[in-house]
Amino acid sequence: MSAAPRAVEPRLLRSFLAVADELHFTRAAARLYVAQQALSRDIRRLERELGAELFVRTTRQVMLTADGERLVPYARRVLEAQDELVSAFRQARPLLVDLNSSGLATGRRVLHRARELAPELELMARYESGLTYAAAEILGGRLDVSFGRFAGLEPAVRARLEQQPVRCEPMAVIVPEDHRLAALDVVPLAELAGERVYAGAGNPRTPEWTELAELLFEGRGIEVAPPVPLAVGPEEFGRLMAKTGTPVLAVVDLPPLPRTVSRPLVDPVPLSPVSMVWRKGLAHPGLDALRRAVAELAGAEVWLSIPEEGWIPATDALIMMSFS
Repeated sequence: MSAAPRAVEPRLLRSFLAVADELHFTRAAARLYVAQQALSRDIRRLERELGAELFVRTTRQVMLTADGERLVPYARRVLEAQDELVSAFRQARPLLVDLNSSGLATGRRVLHRARELAPELELMARYESGLTYAAAEILGGRLDVSFGRFAGLEPAVRARLEQQPVRCEPMAVIVPEDHRLAALDVVPLAELAGERVYAGAGNPRTPEWTELAELLFEGRGIEVAPPVPLAVGPEEFGRLMAKTGTPVLAVVDLPPLPRTVSRPLVDPVPLSPVSMVWRKGLAHPGLDALRRAVAELAGAEVWLSIPEEGWIPATDALIMMSFS
C-alpha cells in the first residue's frame, strides 16, 4: 500500500465503510442516500488517493482486498473521532427551513415527514418566496435549508451550496374564472400562444423561476408578462391577477388564488425541478432527518421520474437525475 495523502475526505471513508459493511454497492448507496454511480466514483477516487485497490468486484459479489481489510479499522477510528468532534460543537438550535410559500406542498411535506422522523428536534419553517433570495440568506448564516430550482442560481453561489434533488413537479397555469382557458380541464401549451403569462418577472427573489418560464415559452409564441406592482399575500395577488386577466405560471399543487382556477399544462407536461439546498459543511441532525425524508418520499412517490411527455431543461435534468 503506497503512502496515503496528507488528507482524505471523511465522506470517502464513509462511502468505503458502507460498501465494506454491505459488500454490495446498491445496498450501500441506499444506506447513504446517494446514487450508485456517485458511490462508485467515491470508491475509485479513494483508491486513487490511497494508491491501493480496496475491493474485488465480480458480477456476483464484492469482496474486500487485503488493503481494504487493513483500511477498515483506521477508517472507523477516523470517522468516530470526526463524529465526536461534530457532536461536541454542534449547537442545539432550531434548524431554519424555508418553504418558499405556504401554498407549496413539496417542501411542506418533506418538513412534515422529517418532523415525524425526528420529533425531538425543532425544525422551524420560514417563507422567503424564492431560492435566489433564500440562497443569499443561507450563505449569510440566517437560514439553513431551502427548496427550489438549483440550476437557476449563479455558478458562484451553487459552488458554495449542497443540494439533493427532491421532485420534478408538474406545472400548471392559473387563470381568472372568466378566462377562455378556465373551461378546459387541462391546458395544452399551444393554447397559451399569444398570451402574456406572469412568472415573477421583476421579483428579485425569484429570477430562477422567471428563467424557467422563459426557457419553456421560447419558440411557442408565449410571452413572460412584464413586472406588476408587488402584491403581498394570496388575496391581494389574486385580486390583481383577476383585474388584469393575466394567467400565472404555477405548479399543480399550488392552490388557486381567489377568483381563479388552476389547470395542469400538457403537450408537453412542463416540470419544475425542485432541489433541497443547504450550505456546504452544514452539520445538523435536522438536516439528516430532512435528507431521509426526501429519499423516502421521492422513492415512494416516484418524484424524480421524468415522463416521456415531460419537458425539463437539459441542465436541470442532469442535476435532478444525479441522485436517481
